[in-house]
Amino acid sequence: MSAATALTTDNEAPGYPGVSFGRSVDGFRVALVGETAFAMLPARAGWHLLATGWRIRGPMAEWTRSDFYGHAGELADEAAFHAHVEENARHQQQRAALGRREIHSRAHTPWGTSQGATVYADGVTCHSTAGHGGFHLAAERNRKVHSMLRANGGWYEEDSHWAAVAQAFPELFTNFENACAERTIRDWYPDAWEAIHGQVLEPGQSSTKDERDFYKRHADDWIVVSAIRSDHESGFTEVVATLGGDRAGARGTRRYMVPSDEYGINGGRFGFVIDVTRHRVYDGPSSFIGWQGRDT
Repeated sequence: MSAATALTTDNEAPGYPGVSFGRSVDGFRVALVGETAFAMLPARAGWHLLATGWRIRGPMAEWTRSDFYGHAGELADEAAFHAHVEENARHQQQRAALGRREIHSRAHTPWGTSQGATVYADGVTCHSTAGHGGFHLAAERNRKVHSMLRANGGWYEEDSHWAAVAQAFPELFTNFENACAERTIRDWYPDAWEAIHGQVLEPGQSSTKDERDFYKRHADDWIVVSAIRSDHESGFTEVVATLGGDRAGARGTRRYMVPSDEYGINGGRFGFVIDVTRHRVYDGPSSFIGWQGRDT
């Protein structure tokens, strides 16, 4: 099936057993992969939101927008919707083939008592707790993790450090999970990524490296660390800036007034850099609660 094929009724996708595409009662594109439902909802400027649901009752033609509660990013068009759904189908099929086992566990973890765990393989277990979770590797398994990613004790939290486990044991993860792990290591552990791949990451390829370079370039510039719409000057945003963006303000702290339109557009990926030739230092009444009473 072409990703751009137009569908108006429930229709199973060839090559993807259990994957169906259709339209909701409101006419937007929907899909079903196992028990996971997807919807392509209208958004800004011709874009769409990818929404998700779980175990929605009834045929697709009866689904409504209120059946979907999860938000999984933006979509440019219907082709992107089909591609995402089919990628998820491959991921679910591969995951089922890996034969992971759910077990009862009350093990002590760095994030609290385990409330259950998934065994990926001998010595590779992922724990869930009330507030967080992550992997635990047995000592022999942990020695196989790259030295720049290895955690003492073998605990790897689920937000980013889990990627070290996938990098060491890619055969235990799906193609989708391995791609996420590669991207996570590139973004959060760029030095390790460069050592593993023998390549230098270029600007735009790693958020952590880009952030590091940003603060290095602007070490002697005033960078906004806090901002609030001014109650005293209409159309302006009152900001607190420090040299180099140091939140402790060890090298100095200043307040500036910045046009709100400019601040909203040019807020910057890592911080707004004050242009001392245009933005004026401000020492009047403050809209910041913490600054009230100490204005000069």
